[in-house]
Amino acid sequence: MFDSGLGGLTVLETLRARLPTEDFIYFADTAHLPYGDKPEEVVRARSLAITNNLLERGAKAIVIACNTATAAAAESLRNAIEVPVIALEPAVKPAVSLSRRGMIGVLATTRTLYSRRFERLVQTHAQNARIFAQPCPALAEAIELEGAEGDTVRALLDRYVRPLALAEVDVVVLGCTHYLWVMPAIAARLPKEVKIVDSGEAVARQVEKRLQEESFLGGGGAFRLATSGDPASVGQTIQRLCGFAPDVEYWRI
Repeated sequence: MFDSGLGGLTVLETLRARLPTEDFIYFADTAHLPYGDKPEEVVRARSLAITNNLLERGAKAIVIACNTATAAAAESLRNAIEVPVIALEPAVKPAVSLSRRGMIGVLATTRTLYSRRFERLVQTHAQNARIFAQPCPALAEAIELEGAEGDTVRALLDRYVRPLALAEVDVVVLGCTHYLWVMPAIAARLPKEVKIVDSGEAVARQVEKRLQEESFLGGGGAFRLATSGDPASVGQTIQRLCGFAPDVEYWRI
């Protein structure tokens, strides 16, 4: 699995609960965080380099635990490698099925919302709904730097969630894995009846399905965590966000 930072750990938690005997490697590309406002070709190049490194270390499947990287690189990776590639994308389809009035808000990075992949997602699954796409510059990195209760995080949430509340959406899609850490704060800024959805469970089901299809299921339940940034800093951030302090490896990619 890889992500620009640590938001994908929210997906990893769901995956490990569903597939406890699988071995997981999680790579956080924190030296290049954030992906959300970088050119698409930069994100694509980083995704390919990381994927090749994971394959060299024996990966039997790749999970893109980042909506931005999915938008920029999922199709390229699937064309370039033979193992299954499971990609995270905003949960627009389930949001449409949950919405009573067809009013759906999407919180995500700028790169995700202005990608061709997101445009196709909306055209395919939400033609009869109104989509209120809210870019959230700097929110993911603020969550990593400050944690869910930081002053900057609160100010950014006020700025980004308020327009969705004013638009009277009835479902909000969390289009970035980092936002799960602030889901209670997002919910507090919306009317109580608004539903909030993310993609973690859908990704876990798809990973299990693809591994079964390829007869790849099984492992020892091991877990490794690596970063392109400072391992000590990443470990401290994980402690702040997740409440545990793992060993973090440095990989130069």
